[in-house]
Amino acid sequence: MIRYIPVVFLCAAALTAQDQIQQARKLNAEGKQALALALYEEVLAKTPESYDANLGAGVVLDLDGQYAKARKYLTKAIAVAPEKSKPQALTAMAISYAFSGDCANSSRYEQQVLDLRVSAQDWNAAAEAANEAGRLCLESSSIDEAEKWYKTGHEMALKKPDLSAAETDLWTLRWEHAQARIAARRGRHAQAEQHAAAVKAIVDKGTNPQQAPFYPYLAGYVAFYAGDYKTAATELEQAEQRDPFILSLLAQSYEKTGNKDKAVELYRKIMTINIHNPTNAFARPLARKKLEKTV
Repeated sequence: MIRYIPVVFLCAAALTAQDQIQQARKLNAEGKQALALALYEEVLAKTPESYDANLGAGVVLDLDGQYAKARKYLTKAIAVAPEKSKPQALTAMAISYAFSGDCANSSRYEQQVLDLRVSAQDWNAAAEAANEAGRLCLESSSIDEAEKWYKTGHEMALKKPDLSAAETDLWTLRWEHAQARIAARRGRHAQAEQHAAAVKAIVDKGTNPQQAPFYPYLAGYVAFYAGDYKTAATELEQAEQRDPFILSLLAQSYEKTGNKDKAVELYRKIMTINIHNPTNAFARPLARKKLEKTV
């Protein structure tokens, strides 16, 4: 829990508001949420309409687990956001609700992002917003709602005129990837494996080489929800080790196979990752809960 600490040593009074905001972002990235929040609040004491300070304070408080207080700042950020920043503010609020596993409210804000993207006929961004909403709901265990969102994302992507073959492959891959995870969460392992195989086939075509590193995550995810924790760990060890959600699945796999020390090590690593995104929205609360039990 954040304790309010005067930021005397930073000589904040001599800094401009933008300087303080930049310093607060740096402090937050270093895991110094108390100092970051103190700086944001100093800015807001002088300029309560500051979009960046309201957004930053909300992010810091979410990372600290103070979700209700975070949303007060994020609500203000949405209200004062410049037009170009409105999707960012709405997304931050959707992610805030994901920290507490609230699909319904996450969806409410992602829908607003989607509406903005559709009105601009930015089909790629619309598809990404819908897919993000799908992920937030899936990992909040609202599987039916997740499936609806992912289907919408696929439909939005196909609205883009003159899709290249590589783009078509990419969005097909993403849809198959989503269906694999949905099937896995429903306990339909054979179906999940079929969709995962479809993803692997597209990856092997080589039209989207940047997607290849994501396959071990999917294979690990499917194995994890099939209860094959040894295979899950083996696959997830090959996935991106800077992704907190992947680390959380790997930590849980270690726990299930009796390697509690390695699990705790990963939960501690997750708590050093100070990002406000869908992957951390699910990993960080779990890591905090697990580590509290070890004290």
